Amino acid sequence: MMMQPPETRAQKNSLFNAMNRFIGAVNNMDQTVMVPSLLRDVPLEEDRELSSLKSVEDEGDMYSYYQLLKSIRRDIEWGVRCAAADERRKESMKITRMNSSASTSSSSSSKSLSSDEEEEEDDDLQKQFQYHLTGLQGVLSKLTLQANSLTKRYNQEIGGWGH
Repeated sequence: MMMQPPETRAQKNSLFNAMNRFIGAVNNMDQTVMVPSLLRDVPLEEDRELSSLKSVEDEGDMYSYYQLLKSIRRDIEWGVRCAAADERRKESMKITRMNSSASTSSSSSSKSLSSDEEEEEDDDLQKQFQYHLTGLQGVLSKLTLQANSLTKRYNQEIGGWGH
């Protein structure tokens, strides 16, 4: 076996590693939670990390968070579900039809971007990417903590029932 060099700080903060940590935490949660239905009606209030996801109108229980975390893992591994993509495509087609009928004459008057404008647009794209990457990494870190917290709480409260 070849020995891998130690991870640099930048590698530890990579999106790829953040996704792997989250997927690993959810896989561990999934393997630990033998009877997910036991999580139904177990409130989240006692756990700060889990209840931070709770919205005002959502009273959620541990089971709903278990399902949510598994769903997010599935979206990361397989992509966003087809239903959402189909909905966006339908919406996009409506907008395109409305815009194409209203702007048939404007398409011929479009101008090309100057090199300064292209450079500014590229900088803007890079800033947008960095902004969203930072946000995604932050969300993945929180979700990883929540998966670990749910696993720990399951072990404390429910895992001990059978022993």
